[in-house]
Parts: sequence; structure tokens; C-alpha cells
Amino acid sequence: MLRSLKEILGYHLKALDGDIGKCKDFIFDSRKWVIRYMLADTGKWLPGRQVLISPVALGQPQWSERAFPIGLKKNKIESAPGLDQDAPVSRQYEVEFHKYYGWPYYWKGFHLWGNRTTPWPYYEEGVPHDLSSEGESNDPELRSVNEVLNYRVIATDEKYGEIHDIIVNDEDWSISYVVVDDGSWMFGKKILVAPGFITKIDYFDSQVQLNASSDHLKEFPEYDSHNPVNTEVEAVTYDFKGRPQ
Repeated sequence: MLRSLKEILGYHLKALDGDIGKCKDFIFDSRKWVIRYMLADTGKWLPGRQVLISPVALGQPQWSERAFPIGLKKNKIESAPGLDQDAPVSRQYEVEFHKYYGWPYYWKGFHLWGNRTTPWPYYEEGVPHDLSSEGESNDPELRSVNEVLNYRVIATDEKYGEIHDIIVNDEDWSISYVVVDDGSWMFGKKILVAPGFITKIDYFDSQVQLNASSDHLKEFPEYDSHNPVNTEVEAVTYDFKGRPQ
């Protein structure tokens, strides 16, 4: 199912033996357009540390309770390799992180999650994997979702609006759409833009560039936060608005 990341922010995180805090942010892979980690706000439990949770360990969300079960015990999470507050997630850290949990490297393989299309099998099946050092020097392109929210959106001819939200598929944690607010003062319209239309994320100037004109964008499927997003809008986006080149 397709879900809003802004909706999930603030969800309670429940380890196997107790609560560990709340969902604070997500770290996404801007090459593959997929969520690689959830960032937990652990409050007073582990102050001053960034605690990352891989989708491998995330259970099915309890939407009515605004909670996420995590298939790990608190002492396992506490003993994981430390990442200083506000420090970037480097490949070196990822290697240590995956070796600690015994999970395969997602960057080794042809699918979205290494040798699998979803992260779940690595937790449930104990899939054999290679944790050799090959590929460790390749730096990831991982960024905070909270960082890019409200980034300016630049069409091919002018500024169009701002990033309002990000929609993910909760089966494989791929990013299906970016929600763009056109910036109108009174009757602002929010549209769904597939990642294929994004040509560049400029982190220095806090903006996202698209390969579509402002007139083109006005015809994109509208986003209504009160109704679930269904995958049929993708066919509308591509078949009627033009598949990105």
C-alpha cells in the first residue's frame, strides 16, 4: 500500500521488549529512490545518538495505534554501532551496521534490496549472504526526508512550488511519488510527481529540478491527503502526461 511519510512521522516504535521512542525521520537513497533507514527519536533512553532502524526489522505498521513494531530487542539496538548526532550515514558506517546485525548489503545485487525485491526475507528467512569487503568504498547518496521537505520545485520554465510530502510503497519502501504543493495562497493544489520526472536535487540551494514545464505539471494527478493513493494514478501520470525521458 502507498503511504505518506509525513503521516508516519511521530509513530511510536515498539521493540520486542518495550518502546524505544518515536519515528523522527527517514533516510532515503536518492539513486534508487527507496527508504534505507528509519531514524528514531529515543528521548532520554539513548540521548545524543542517532538510532537507525533498517526496514529489514520493521514489522507491519499498526495504523490505528500509530505504532511500528520492530523485530529487535532493546539491548540489541543499544549495542549497535554508534552514529553521532547529525553525522552523515557513510558507507563505512553502513558496513559496520550490516555486519553487526548479520544482514546482507543492499548495494550488492541487482534488485532494490540486493538479491531481493523487498527487505523482509533477510529477517524472516535468514537468507545466506556475502559480507566481504567488496564495494565498501562506494559512497552512498543517502539524505534525510525532513531535509528535502519544503524544498523549492523548479519546472523547466519557472519555479512551480514546494515539496510537501513523500509517498512510499510499504512493501518494499520504494518512493512512488513526491507530493508537490503549487504554492497558491488560497486554493493551493497538490500534485503527485513520480521520481522519474526529477532531474536533480540541489542540496546547496534547497531545490528540486523537474523535466516538466509548469503547464505540464498543472495537469498531473491531484493529491488528496484524506484519500489513499492508489497505483492507478501512475498510469495516468505516464500515459497521459508523458513518460519521463
